[in-house]
Amino acid sequence: MGSEPHIERKAAHAPAWRPDWDTYFLKLAMLASERATCPRMHCGCVLVKDNHVLSTGYNGSLPGTPHCYDVGCLVVDNHCVRTNHAEINAICQAARHGQALAGATAYVTNLPCTACAKALIAVGIVRVVIFSDYHDSLAEQFFQESGVALDRLKMPSAEIHYDLSSFSSARPFDEE
Repeated sequence: MGSEPHIERKAAHAPAWRPDWDTYFLKLAMLASERATCPRMHCGCVLVKDNHVLSTGYNGSLPGTPHCYDVGCLVVDNHCVRTNHAEINAICQAARHGQALAGATAYVTNLPCTACAKALIAVGIVRVVIFSDYHDSLAEQFFQESGVALDRLKMPSAEIHYDLSSFSSARPFDEE
């Protein structure tokens, strides 16, 4: 058999960097935005309840259709209509998987546009957390009228704090 179980306390203290929940989910939204397919805006959305990710989305073309990066943006009234916005894609992803969203929080890289704000309200989102604004949006007004909390936080660092060499149980792949 193996050795006897024991408690090992190698670290003298907790990690220097451990994000709070809001920062963690905003960074996930930033990561989701990297999948965006439209050069006019990269937006990410993470829908969360009880600190559990329910769904993610980014602004991107409809499934099976061309991406803006490949064929250009289809612009109507200064908006690209080739893509769904991140919030709509997150809501659709949740619906496709039977995930209820009532009582959830939306972490979004930008203030939602008016249409996305209305969709978030309609599915029961109770809190929206952002770190940047969006032009010509009535989102703030609709959130206030609907009792949806809107929290503006500082943009989190884009840096990922992961030091493989500091973990005694981790082994890097052999580089060949």
